[in-house]
Amino acid sequence: LAAAAVTAPRSPLRLLGRGLAAAMSTGRPLKSVDYEVFGRVQGVCFRMYTEDEARKIGVVGWVKNTSKGTVTGQVQGPEEKVNSMKSWLSKVGSPSSRIDRTNFSNEKTISKLEYSSFNIRY
Repeated sequence: LAAAAVTAPRSPLRLLGRGLAAAMSTGRPLKSVDYEVFGRVQGVCFRMYTEDEARKIGVVGWVKNTSKGTVTGQVQGPEEKVNSMKSWLSKVGSPSSRIDRTNFSNEKTISKLEYSSFNIRY
């Protein structure tokens, strides 16, 4: 136990400074998936809640409204975290939203993240 304390980093906050991309490069497979959410998803703070949830889960990517009344975007990260976000996008959404269906496409394994955070696009 004492040996473990000696080898531990002095400050756990130092790990946060390296950014999400560094924290995710642990050898686990990274996934990328595009999504489009249909239903009552505009004018109900869906993008803001999506950004917040993505940051809580620990995935990167983006979200934006489309001209046809849907919300679209991309999520990247470790497979289990991407799967959690896919579930949220399919079943939860923002409190005032109504999700009729969510389409996922271009799901693939990637070697590195293409984004450093999760953001709303305009």
